[in-house]
Amino acid sequence: MRLTIRHTTRYAFESPVTYGLEQLRKTPKSGYGQEVIRWETSISGGRKELSYHDHMNNLVELVSFDKGTTELVISCEGEVEMAETHGVVGQHRGPSPLWLFDKVTPLTKPGAGVRALIKKVEGETELERLHALSRLVGEAVKYEVGSSHPNETAEEALAVGKGVCQDHAHVFISAAREMGHPARYVSGYLMMNDRIEQEATHAWAEAHVRGLGWVGFDVSNEICPDQRYVRVATGLDYKEAAPVTGTRYGGEGESLSVEIEVVQQQDQQ
Repeated sequence: MRLTIRHTTRYAFESPVTYGLEQLRKTPKSGYGQEVIRWETSISGGRKELSYHDHMNNLVELVSFDKGTTELVISCEGEVEMAETHGVVGQHRGPSPLWLFDKVTPLTKPGAGVRALIKKVEGETELERLHALSRLVGEAVKYEVGSSHPNETAEEALAVGKGVCQDHAHVFISAAREMGHPARYVSGYLMMNDRIEQEATHAWAEAHVRGLGWVGFDVSNEICPDQRYVRVATGLDYKEAAPVTGTRYGGEGESLSVEIEVVQQQDQQ
């Protein structure tokens, strides 16, 4: 299945930006079950300074703001060929070693809430227990748009009992690592069945299973990722896989709008 993706991020500022830099992680990865046919990123109100692959093998583009700009527009567009893998990404490949994904981060640090959740996990095999964990996370943290913030931790999400896909991923990752599985955060695109236009990227988790390698779990939609899911960036948590991070001077009064379209090509339907 071939998907066409368009992603536009627009920043508007009431006062001019004096200086600013942003890191973009918006380019999908070619790999097991996923091939990037073409991908282009264009910038208005700034320029691309360089690009590189980080320690998670994410393609990072460094963008600078034009001095005095009051609007920065980042437009991405491309095509990705997807195959059905039933959520299996395959064996681990560097550059980061597998043991790094056991590392606890401030957003995924386990506490009483995560450990209580793990005690409810049942299953005879590693895969069965991870599927059970995914269901338990979804039951413990109800999906509610706008109910959390980017710096909310896994324990905070469990305490509140509601969150978004980012929170589901963090809780799952925290518990999976505590259960002995290397785990990582994934940001990407999802083709929705009921709409084309979206206002945000999606997020899910992957855990490493002996004999299978990396396997994806989308707690929010209660499935393993299928061919509608396009992997873009991975990290230990949201902060390492966020689509845009950066800093600037000036540019007070910021407003942000995001427009995303993910659609299957007509001749592929």
